[in-house]
Amino acid sequence: MLLDEKGRERWSARDLQQLMGYERWRQFEDTINRAMETVEASGIHPLDHFAGARKVMSGGRWGHQEVKDYRLTRFGAYQVALAGDGRKPQVAAAKTYFAVKTREAETAPRVPDITTSSGVLEMANILQATALRLVQTEKELEVAKPKAGKWDAFCNSEGLIDMNAAAKAFRHVTGGLGRTKFMELLRREDIKFLQTQNPRLPYETHLKADRADVKFVQAGYQMVEQTFFTAKGMDWLADRLGVGAVAA
Repeated sequence: MLLDEKGRERWSARDLQQLMGYERWRQFEDTINRAMETVEASGIHPLDHFAGARKVMSGGRWGHQEVKDYRLTRFGAYQVALAGDGRKPQVAAAKTYFAVKTREAETAPRVPDITTSSGVLEMANILQATALRLVQTEKELEVAKPKAGKWDAFCNSEGLIDMNAAAKAFRHVTGGLGRTKFMELLRREDIKFLQTQNPRLPYETHLKADRADVKFVQAGYQMVEQTFFTAKGMDWLADRLGVGAVAA
């Protein structure tokens, strides 16, 4: 599961193909089409849950190629799992996963009915508890403030740094590399931040270490994966470049 630019959950059909045990894309796309037909028959527009996309994968003449993909909502991914070959244990696991997550969503705390006096009182208690947590969080942030802020000038509203901004942050160290050359630097043997086989995405170790994040962003009429640095990732890169954790 990945998050798009608005923080919504999305799944790559190409990723699900592997997880659900399908070797051939054409066979898996047949499953997707069956799921879309089921969704449409229920009166829901398929494009709301099955958006066309492209994905960069290893292979092809230049070592990587763009291939057809779909960006699925949780509902769309669940429908694909339901339409899958039930004889495959991977498909059974996918059905179980989405069934469990759907149940969790159904049993999530409900929103009080503020048209009743008891609902208003319940909402007031929730707001009070939220306010107390916010005060505690602000205190914790105040304590941490000396450690933060050195990359703020390059962050977006989510606190993430895209490749253009990261290239600018290190322009004095790299000699003013543009985005493309900067990304080539990140694939260098002694840095190994971006994958060589999937040159737009970071290695899994960086995602697990909270040095990077991958989101779906709009590019023309489709959604594509885009890599972002976290502040922690910028510190890591600064150390690898031998300049310390200081923005240029």
